[in-house]
Amino acid sequence: MSNLQDIVVKEMKVKPTIESKSETRLIIQFIKNYVQSHPFIKSLTLGISGGQDSTLAGKLCQLAINELKEEGNDCEFIAVKLPYGEQKDAAEVEDALTYIQPDKIITVNIKPAVDQSIQSLKEAGVTLTDFQKGNEKARERMKVQFSIASNQHGIVVGTDHSAENITGFYTKYGDGAADIAPLFGLNKRQGKQLLAYLEAPKHLYEKVPTADLEDDKPQLPDEEALGVSYDDIDDYLEGKTIPSESKEVIEKHYIKNAHKRELAYTRYTWPKN
Repeated sequence: MSNLQDIVVKEMKVKPTIESKSETRLIIQFIKNYVQSHPFIKSLTLGISGGQDSTLAGKLCQLAINELKEEGNDCEFIAVKLPYGEQKDAAEVEDALTYIQPDKIITVNIKPAVDQSIQSLKEAGVTLTDFQKGNEKARERMKVQFSIASNQHGIVVGTDHSAENITGFYTKYGDGAADIAPLFGLNKRQGKQLLAYLEAPKHLYEKVPTADLEDDKPQLPDEEALGVSYDDIDDYLEGKTIPSESKEVIEKHYIKNAHKRELAYTRYTWPKN
């Protein structure tokens, strides 16, 4: 491994291999421990997109909540549907919810809020690109989740995992914002492994990953947007040797998006020592 790869692998906490049963147990226990350590928490809130990451996080949250309730805790898991108008993957969202069996489902159409925000900015002389509008959608979705969590005395669960974190493939203060991120330490293939172990419908974790934020490029595959395959990202995170072209792309993403992984700087933390 290169020196930078050594550093990244250590930071991202990905194991070369995982055992499905024990890894599932560790994540569920982490969620339970966090809830039990914060008496104010009565709910976990998570937006469900119908993709691999939210399906896995949602299932693990519901399993953790089920155990907490059996142990006498008063808490629930809230799954949130967050369409922008009519979503092309709406059927997969429903399939994911059927699989997860959440305690509660809340639906919030973010289109009116996003469109009004874009219009207000335009009237102020700020015209967003389609890409920037995509970030607006991600931030509105997270704002809704935090509003629900606040109203329901709970916290927001994030879907960020290490294959996403290393590339910064998320919106800052959008889908990158959350109270806990139970999937961190997993890469993409390990997430699939856990969903297979948890008997999820195959089409939910074998589908082509997409953020689906841009109107001009609907269902744009993540790998096309990133310029590198998840297999290469996963191999890199597992400490394996990958093609030099892929390694260069991954490390450029890692360096460019370092700001997304850090808290806001103060005069005491910048410049770094």
